[in-house]
Amino acid sequence: MGKGVDKLFLKLGKAPIIAHTLMKFQNCQAVKHINLVVRADARGDFQAVIRDYRISKVRQVVVGGAERQNSVWNGLQALPKGVDIVLIHDGARPCVSDALINQTIQSVREFGSGIAACKLADTIKEVDEEGRILSTVPRDRLWAVQTPQAFRYDLIMRAYRAVIERGARVTDDASAVELLGEPVHIVESPPTNIKVTTPADLSIAGVLLPAELIVQSATVPTGTFYFGRDIEKDFR
Repeated sequence: MGKGVDKLFLKLGKAPIIAHTLMKFQNCQAVKHINLVVRADARGDFQAVIRDYRISKVRQVVVGGAERQNSVWNGLQALPKGVDIVLIHDGARPCVSDALINQTIQSVREFGSGIAACKLADTIKEVDEEGRILSTVPRDRLWAVQTPQAFRYDLIMRAYRAVIERGARVTDDASAVELLGEPVHIVESPPTNIKVTTPADLSIAGVLLPAELIVQSATVPTGTFYFGRDIEKDFR
């Protein structure tokens, strides 16, 4: 997006990307609790978005770590007692649908995991350092993994403990579970579940998201907001 730009605060219509993403989970009846994991120096900015858009399901704003896996681990550790299913989602995927969220949850109930993924449509080539094609990779079994990635709480906690204990490095949550040798199931995601990474993605997301989405946030009742690590005694 450019040097020094935090894409999560870029506007889609009149609201920042992160507000659109949070509203998707705010409006999903199956979601009861949100932990938002952020950079320490941006915590106040995220708290302001939560207040301004009345996102009452965010009960904690958790400071992340040096890498994605550290941030996920921090967010998992801060969850309240009694959680049975966990969904991990990129703040930069504001076009996630209610249907996809619920499909990943249903997959967890059936199989223990549910990973949003999109089947590859393009022909895939293996290329050397000089840009020459080495081979054509069969694409029938290739999928691009996205988020949300959903798991039984006990499974994802075991997986990330193993990552920490082994000093492993994983780039997504499914990889952490694979490290245990456990099967991971995918849920087919629509092509609209894009991650906003470039200015072009921002334009596409602006078309995909209806302008009235965030306006609806004004009708959401104000909730009680919890920040800090005392959530377990306050959570109902």
